[in-house]
Amino acid sequence: MSNPSLLILAGDGIGPEVMDEVKRIITWYGDKRDMPFDVSEDLVGGCAYDKHGTPLHDDTMARAQEVDAVLLGAVGGPQYDDLDFSLKPERGLLRLRKEMDLFSNLRPAQCFDALADFSSLKRDIVAGLDIMIVRELTSGVYFGEPRGIHTEGNERVGINTQRYTESEIARVARSAFELARRRGNKVCSMEKANVMESGVLWRQVVTEVHEKEYSDVELSHMYADNGAMQLVRNPKQFDVIVTDNLFGDLLSDAAAMLTGSLGMLPSASLGLPMANGRPKALYEPVHGSAPDIAGQGKANPIACILSFAMALRYSFDAGAEADRLEAAVETVLADGARTADLLGPEGGSPISTTQMGDRILAALDASL
Repeated sequence: MSNPSLLILAGDGIGPEVMDEVKRIITWYGDKRDMPFDVSEDLVGGCAYDKHGTPLHDDTMARAQEVDAVLLGAVGGPQYDDLDFSLKPERGLLRLRKEMDLFSNLRPAQCFDALADFSSLKRDIVAGLDIMIVRELTSGVYFGEPRGIHTEGNERVGINTQRYTESEIARVARSAFELARRRGNKVCSMEKANVMESGVLWRQVVTEVHEKEYSDVELSHMYADNGAMQLVRNPKQFDVIVTDNLFGDLLSDAAAMLTGSLGMLPSASLGLPMANGRPKALYEPVHGSAPDIAGQGKANPIACILSFAMALRYSFDAGAEADRLEAAVETVLADGARTADLLGPEGGSPISTTQMGDRILAALDASL
């Protein structure tokens, strides 16, 4: 059998720097764990525009459709702010998500014990936090029609349409239930069924899928505004949260800050299984391109490294190896290694992007 294939799209800003550390870890798995990957690289975002005049070349899109998983760094930068909307770097990422039909966005919020004091919430509320938000990514109010800005009488009116089909709700619900079976076996579905018909349908379909296919998983329902409050009040009550595109956008960002640093947060966007059984998949850190520190060796590579851990778990059925990598990160943090974004009020001397990679590789070696 051929090796599993990865397409690396490092992108812009700090993307190449953090992805360099991921490439070292990929090599480590091939050398030390007999897990070789066939790795190819290409361009996305501003660097793709600089070379091709488009944020994602058609050939790159075709390659993304063929590989087992895509690893993406970050896109964007101030030099592209004046481009036409259709040419902005972010359009490359959106095209990948749309054409690969990556409907299930996985946003974990995990608080490593060594960083519990970095959260804006009290340590006892966030220490040990490990939740997963599953956001529907390809439908809802961001894509529904009609949309636009129109003139009615003597004033302008902005219109966006919240639209979901049964099948769109059912498939993301299945994704959440399958994840829960690997975790704490609990799903909380969030919507606004009290004021929105789309929320009524969402609750009905999630309940139907649960009763027919996943009755072994504990299911609860919660209005999304209460869900936001509960994430701040008592986040550890949750295991997997499943919600729509708009609420998922808001709730996942709120949950992200419970952990203290965006530099720590990975994500996965998954689609339907391919012929080999693996899902269409794109993995990326939650943080942006951070152009203000690009090229300075200050970036935290952990979010990108943990995104590769998610790839091991969800694309390559290597949960034990994902645990190994996550444990290595936790060990390094517990030993006090800090990039600049992880320095607390007491200050200290930060280590560089490459030095953080060195520490994690050393921890991986020690795990053997």
